[in-house]
Amino acid sequence: MANFMLIIAMNSILAFLVVLAHEPSPLQDFCVADFNSTVRVNGFACLDPKQVTADHFLFRGLNIPGNTSNPLGSFVNRPTVFEIPGLNTLGISTVRVDYAPGGVVPPHRHPRASEILTVLEGKVFVGFVTSDPENRLVSKTLDKGDVFVIPFGLIHFQQNVGQENAVTMAFLSSQNPGVIAIANTVFGSKPAIDDRVLAKAFRVDKSIVHQLQAPHQ
Repeated sequence: MANFMLIIAMNSILAFLVVLAHEPSPLQDFCVADFNSTVRVNGFACLDPKQVTADHFLFRGLNIPGNTSNPLGSFVNRPTVFEIPGLNTLGISTVRVDYAPGGVVPPHRHPRASEILTVLEGKVFVGFVTSDPENRLVSKTLDKGDVFVIPFGLIHFQQNVGQENAVTMAFLSSQNPGVIAIANTVFGSKPAIDDRVLAKAFRVDKSIVHQLQAPHQ
């Protein structure tokens, strides 16, 4: 009986180890995204290495200031795996943001990434909010050369609080971090979220909900 129980235990352990068996690290030098492949994987299938060129790892123009003449006063240049196929499977991407004085990147979150941000020019107020039930604002005013970390998936924002234009550069822990802009998501969904839900959730009159849901130029 004891031997029988030992065999069962060993088989259980073996099955557990088989379930856990995987290789988290790359098994080749690179896996350039093949956007034409019909294979469905978490990310993109690999392009034949013989077809890979230096251009698959290249993106030009991150040095060019963006046009901040818009209601937010900011411009986001976000090359991901779609612009740099060589990012596929590497778990990293970058973003440049230009800000006019007072310009903002409104509250948003990246569902697939944490972020490390540095100020290249200007003075930028940055913050994130912790999850329920604390909902604590963690924020700091950054000067040129300062670095701030945004934990995975948390809502965060940036604002240029200086008198001149500002520039930040950030790096994210995903080839395709995604962006969920809170206001756009809640008030701009298609189809729209029922106004009764939003009015009750935000404790406002339905007329305010309708105003926020109305298209803005």
